Amino acid sequence: MATQLKSPDDLADDAPTSVQRGPEQDADLAGWAFHQAMLLRSGQLHLADAALIAEELEDVGHEQYDKFESALRLILAHMLKWDHQPERRSRSWQLTIANNRDRARHLLEANPSFKSRRDDAVQNAYRSGRREAYAQTKLPLATFPDECPYGWADLMNRRHMLDGETLDP
Repeated sequence: MATQLKSPDDLADDAPTSVQRGPEQDADLAGWAFHQAMLLRSGQLHLADAALIAEELEDVGHEQYDKFESALRLILAHMLKWDHQPERRSRSWQLTIANNRDRARHLLEANPSFKSRRDDAVQNAYRSGRREAYAQTKLPLATFPDECPYGWADLMNRRHMLDGETLDP
């Protein structure tokens, strides 16, 4: 059952001292979020659930960082495959690298605080990317270095030529 959002005037009539996130909010996170935003915008801070709002904001930050690491993981996995299985190189691999470079750049621009965590993100992404390359190539795991062999400039700028063409900038 959809919850009808109340106007700020209607909320003032109910005026409980705190809004508890109950089953309706758990079932409709977007509805709860819009409701909390309306409370904040209308200046009814005493009705907003500050603790849950803070938790949700932290989750947003974590989700953005996870997207950044995911883009790096895909770049790394495909660069490892590119380097260790040259006979299987494809436009699909080129496209994956190019698109995820764009995604990583966009996420860095939108979240400048990630710059200070970039090296950690690369190391975390490399562990997953290495496993992914291993699983997809069926090459021995020892084929892929334990530590990331690529610097930031390589990850973001190295060209991947196929048939004399590249999708990279």
